[in-house]
Amino acid sequence: MNPNSRSRCVLVCAAFIGLFSIFSFRLIYLQAIKHDEYAGLAAEKHVYKQIIYAERGTILDANSEVLAHNIPVETVVADATHLSNPEAIVGPVSNELGIPSRQLAEKLNSGRRYIVIKREVPEHTANALREKLRAGNLRGIYFEHDATRIYPNGSMLCHVIGFTDFDHRGIQGVEASMEEYLHGQDGYRFIEHNRAGQEIVPYRGQERAPRDGYQIHLTVDLGLQNIVENEIDAAMQQYSPQKATIILMRPRTGEILAMANRPHFDLNLRSEAKPEQMKNRAIIDMMEPGSTFKIVAAAAALNERKLRPDSEVFCENGLWKFGGAALHDHRSFSYLSVRDILIKSSNIGAAKLALSVGEQKFYEYIRRFGFGERTGIELPGEINGLIRPPQSWSKISITRIPMGHEIGVTPLQMTVAMATIANGGKL
Repeated sequence: MNPNSRSRCVLVCAAFIGLFSIFSFRLIYLQAIKHDEYAGLAAEKHVYKQIIYAERGTILDANSEVLAHNIPVETVVADATHLSNPEAIVGPVSNELGIPSRQLAEKLNSGRRYIVIKREVPEHTANALREKLRAGNLRGIYFEHDATRIYPNGSMLCHVIGFTDFDHRGIQGVEASMEEYLHGQDGYRFIEHNRAGQEIVPYRGQERAPRDGYQIHLTVDLGLQNIVENEIDAAMQQYSPQKATIILMRPRTGEILAMANRPHFDLNLRSEAKPEQMKNRAIIDMMEPGSTFKIVAAAAALNERKLRPDSEVFCENGLWKFGGAALHDHRSFSYLSVRDILIKSSNIGAAKLALSVGEQKFYEYIRRFGFGERTGIELPGEINGLIRPPQSWSKISITRIPMGHEIGVTPLQMTVAMATIANGGKL
């Protein structure tokens, strides 16, 4: 081989070795040095974290009758980076889901990878949309299995049960107070999809199963609740009050067996409810209890052994001046026993019962009955009520508070006080 041929051969070999080295270095660079970066970019395009929603716990009455449960629905979502034809997708999605075309187009053009198009889509609607998208080979729309909350009894026990928001978080009633137990814990899975937007099941990645929420049993009884609902409706029709509350309690245990308020609302149509309809007046309304409060004065006098049930009290023949102010009865009474003071509802008699124990002791009995503090019922929004200490009473307060004036209580506090009398004094 002549020198020129040898030189050309050396040059060709050197060039080949150089090119091989460059390609080898590039391969090593991509496979080793840049592997994580490019794998991440590929994952961003093809791997999707799918939420597996936990099923919210069921709420039951004392006899295991269903008060709140779930039905399966679907959430329709979009990945703007994988929409095959946004303009063509708008039509079928808008028609099936009832979303204005312009509003939908704005969402799809946002460029985001996770766009919630509509929640709580019935399964038959979701299936119809799937078929239309599949027929048109339209990609980038996905469906997540979900559930919506259903309240089979409508407005019955609405203020006790409460309701959830779109994220399945309780925001009123037992749904809110028992949120920790009802909600459960959502799971997830990482899925990889092909260019058509379909999951590649063999490549399914890390997965965590959801933990469903717990069942909650309440003390309320639907049978008794139905009776209470009928009674409160009859009272509304007969007396036409602006609002009303009925509470049925088992005195021995303090269990709430039924609770109804008016006005009320249908839990399944809560978006149509007005704020006044959504108030649980049993625990958030403060009122002067009136003559029902006379039991506290009687209990204090009897428990302090100032009087016996048959002891007689002079009721001033219906008019008594105390502290510079007149106190009246609804009719003239001379002497009444402690028992008859309650039966005949004598204001003067109740005032004298409180006076027999004095301001401080009477105040202590008011507090011992639970007035001025929450009952502890597991419902959100309960208020304390209002009772002032004796230092801030006027000269006549000791005669007005026993007949239920100058004090603010909730209907539930008054029910608890009555139950305390009924069960022998156990709060």
